[in-house]
Order: sequence, then structure tokens, then C-alpha cells
Amino acid sequence: MDGYFSSRLHHQLRQTVRDFAEREVRPRIPEMEASRTVHHELSRLIAEQGWIGATIGHEYGGMNAGHLAKTIIIEELARVSGAMGAMVQASQLGTAKIVHFGSDEQRKTWLPAIAAGECLPTIAVTEYESGGHVLAMEATAVRDGDDYILNGRKVYVGNSHVGDLHGVVVRTGPGSKGLTAFLVEADRPGFRTGTQQPSMGLHGFSFGELIFENCRVPAANRLGDEGDGLSVAYSSSVLYGRANLTAVSLGIHQAILEETTRFATERIRYGKPLAELPTVKLKLGQMQSRLMTARLAAYHAVHLLDQGMSCDAELMNAKLVNVESAIDSGRTAMEIHSAAGLYTDRPLERYLRDAFHIFAPAGTSDIQLVRLAEIALGQDKGSWSERLSDVVTMEPTETMEPAHA
Repeated sequence: MDGYFSSRLHHQLRQTVRDFAEREVRPRIPEMEASRTVHHELSRLIAEQGWIGATIGHEYGGMNAGHLAKTIIIEELARVSGAMGAMVQASQLGTAKIVHFGSDEQRKTWLPAIAAGECLPTIAVTEYESGGHVLAMEATAVRDGDDYILNGRKVYVGNSHVGDLHGVVVRTGPGSKGLTAFLVEADRPGFRTGTQQPSMGLHGFSFGELIFENCRVPAANRLGDEGDGLSVAYSSSVLYGRANLTAVSLGIHQAILEETTRFATERIRYGKPLAELPTVKLKLGQMQSRLMTARLAAYHAVHLLDQGMSCDAELMNAKLVNVESAIDSGRTAMEIHSAAGLYTDRPLERYLRDAFHIFAPAGTSDIQLVRLAEIALGQDKGSWSERLSDVVTMEPTETMEPAHA
């Protein structure tokens, strides 16, 4: 894939992020695993590197580097910590809604702060009762003069407890045209976060509950027009969510393979390394094949996205292939490690726990398969990537450093 998808600048970016992850993220993993709660300091430190602004234009202080660069950033962080890869991918979701639907004033206000790492954005769509069925949401916004009053709850919100600016989709009327999106600052009266619940994996990352109780928001904070909420939700999920979660899975998958080959090389059985046993070698080959196929699917999809080409199907397939193959390789790695993989002195059990967290967001594997079937049958409802291609087409310049660096 070198020279086809990735350039010299991409390689430089990868090395920069990898060095940072090894130096700053890896030493903090024991603390995150022990506390099982959001790591504010590390989240801020990563944001300050400017990487949240990968797809933000230079005019707003961003990197203007595109979706492949964004994928590499998330992948390299997730290779060391799935939680921190998830933190960046969730912030990118929050960025997307402003890039695509923000007014000139909203972009000038928020995008430079996001690019500089001074603001961590989120997007909040899911509710307890409606789940992934966006049209069944019940949280509301009612117009009151120059304001809207928001009431309701959102759950499984990435960066819920570290976010500064929440992009919230709520109901302002009936049907698919009755959803509207708003930007809600974390310090706004009437807004609070729920108690952070311990989770199976992604320790250091928060994906919790946002609560709105007569939360008054200026009409100037509305994203787009009334009725644009469905587009805000779907475009963020399709263009950023699937690609970003693919990148998290890819990083975890890479870590699984590296850890397993290291173990199989160091562990001696019958007088020689475990990796020399034919059955183990076959399993390692299977993992390598899965990873290569997964990376090809991921890079191809975001390469098309960077070119402004229709790629909804490729993004669906990339998320499907990467999530499933990372979990499959996690199981294969556990078979090679056997009982040794169950102890926390090795990171394998953490990788596997983290990998399962990527399964549901932006659609489970069954959802991706259903959507791909609709494409095969000619029943798809248009291309989000094509519709928004004028915004997402970005070319790397002589450097991929943030404009504020």
C-alpha cells in the first residue's frame, strides 16, 4: 500500500504519533486500567497535539490532512491504547457536524479551538429506548423566543465526561423532518452528565449519559435548519463514525498480532520457540492475512473519501471487516497464549476487551450487512459520501503539522 495510498508525509505522521503513543500513552495504561474511568489529563494532552484537527482546513488552524491521515492517527493511538484511539475518533465525530453543517460563525468560533486542542467536541444521538433507531428518539427541543429549551437524555456518548461541546440531535417535530441538531456547551445551565459507569474495556475513555433538564440554548447554536438533524446524525456516522471505528479496530488488531508474535517467539516448547510449531505458525499466518485484508479495506475506503468519490459501501465494508477480523484474531491469539493470555500481566486480554467495544457503534455487523445487501439489490437511498464530497476532499500539503504548531 506504500506509494499507492500513503505518502512520505503519511509515514512521517505515523512515526510522530507512534513515538508519542509509546512515550506518553503507554506508561499511563496501568493507571487507566486500575481506575476504569476517564483520563482527563491524557485526553487533553493528545488533543493539544492538534490531531483532532486532521480534517479541519488550514483557514481554521487545522491540519487539512484528510481522512487517511486521520485514520493513521487513530490507528497508531489505538495500537497502544484502544481507549485513547476511541477518544480521538469520538472527537472527530463531534468535529464532523461543525465542518459539514456549521454556519460561518460557528466554524470560526469552534473549529480553531478544536484544532488547537482547547475544545473536545462530541455528538449525542443514541437514547436508551430508541437505541440505534434514530427516528424513535424522544429528547426534545422547544422554541422559546430566541432560544430553544432542551429536555431528555442521551447515552453511550463518546467523550461524555471530558467533552466541552456536545452536538445533540433532538426532536423538534414529528417524523424524519422533525429532528434538529444543536451545539450545547458543557457548562450551560440545565445540562449535566450522568454517573460514569465502569465498562468491560476502553478504560480511560468515557461513553456515558448526557442529561438535559430545561436546558436553554440560543437559536444561534442550532446546526443548520430545523429538520436537518437526521442529516447531521447520519452523515457523522457514515463518513466519520464507520471510518474512525475502523481505525480503532485496525490499531487493536495490529497490537494483537505484535503481542502474539512476540509471545510465540519468546516462549520455548519442546526445545524451540512456540512459533516454530506448525499449528502455531498456521494461526500466525491466518492473523497476518486478516490484518492485511483489514488494512486494505480501511485505507481504500478513506482514500476514496479523500478523493471525493462515492464510498458509502466501502466504509460499511471496512467497518465490518475490521471489527470482525480484530475479534477473530483476538480469539486466535488467545488460543496461542492459552492460559497465559488470561492474566493481566500481558495486554492481550485488554486488547480483546477493547475490541468488543467497537462492535456496536455506527451500526453492528448485521447492520452493515443489511446495508450492503440493499446496495447489492439496488435499494440503497443515495450516497452520503458523494453528497458531502465538496467538504471532505482534502489534500496534504508539504507538512501534516497542525497550523497552530
